[in-house]
Amino acid sequence: MKTTAAAFQHKELILITVTDYVFSGFKMSQAAGKPQEHDNEDDFYDCQETLTSSDQRQDVEGETGQQEAEQADRMQEKEHIDRLQEKEQGDRLQGDRLQEEERDNRLQEEERGDRLQEEEQGDRLHSNRLQEEEEEQGKRLQEKEQCGRLLEESDSEMKEGEGQEVEFDDEYLREAEKELTEEEKESRRQQSLALKEKGNSQFKAGGWLEAERSYTESLVLCPVCFSRERAVLYSNRAAARLHMDLKDQAISDCSRALELNPDYVRALLRRAELYEQTNKLDEALEDYQKVLDRDPNHTSARQACMRLPQQIQERNEKLKEEMMNKLKDLGNMILRPFGLSTDNFQVNQDSDTGSYSVNFVQSPNNR
Repeated sequence: MKTTAAAFQHKELILITVTDYVFSGFKMSQAAGKPQEHDNEDDFYDCQETLTSSDQRQDVEGETGQQEAEQADRMQEKEHIDRLQEKEQGDRLQGDRLQEEERDNRLQEEERGDRLQEEEQGDRLHSNRLQEEEEEQGKRLQEKEQCGRLLEESDSEMKEGEGQEVEFDDEYLREAEKELTEEEKESRRQQSLALKEKGNSQFKAGGWLEAERSYTESLVLCPVCFSRERAVLYSNRAAARLHMDLKDQAISDCSRALELNPDYVRALLRRAELYEQTNKLDEALEDYQKVLDRDPNHTSARQACMRLPQQIQERNEKLKEEMMNKLKDLGNMILRPFGLSTDNFQVNQDSDTGSYSVNFVQSPNNR
């Protein structure tokens, strides 16, 4: 609006100037028929009007310069305001960037903290696994040491000829196995079966000592809860010890097998044969009769039951005769200081009752 007003004032000034010029020409055309004083008067007014127009031009130019200065000031102020706004906007953007950077830093710190926690947890899990592996390895070493000790004891006993069996403490093994899981028990059972098969191969090849050791190692590994498997191992070891002429230990193994499985016919028959070989005829006959109770068609058991009663009777007669001879020797030793002997005493058996009567004979040589 101010620019439009200045232009209007400039046009008005030009119009006044043109008007004055026309009016001055008109006065000069009239000056030829008028007195001189009028010329002076007109010159005065012309001078005054001319001065007035010049002042007006100066005023208009001054106002125009002032307006231009004000406009320049306003432009500078506007530019200053724009710069301030731009600066404020830049500050806000910088503040937003700083907030975003802080937020990113926090997120990075949280992620770093999560990673550290995961790494610590992973380290703990790894440490626990290592500890479990060490414990399991320690248990395996203990089992191996125990097995080694048992084998050493067995070897030393066989070398010394004591004929005593290496006993396995089933109660101790049962307590130790309480800490084992079902998977661990099954794993040890499989290892035990593998050793048993190894012992069977050695037995068939005639390696009685190696087979006996394999069966012993298998018994150490086989959990107590698998009673049937342990009964088979005891019976197999008894067979190996029979070939090694360790009959008493073999009998003990058969007895352990029958404790675990009373219906195990093979162990029962094997113990009966061992009893017969060691002249324990009564025990052998009893085991053979048990075999027939479980398997009436067993041929060797039936033959033994027919054969052993006569052998037992003959043995008893022989033992009775030996006992009488020993008693006679003892009597003679006692009676000799009195000039007597057991010949002075006649022993007669009553055929009806089976009882004995003793009669004194003064001169036994005169009978």
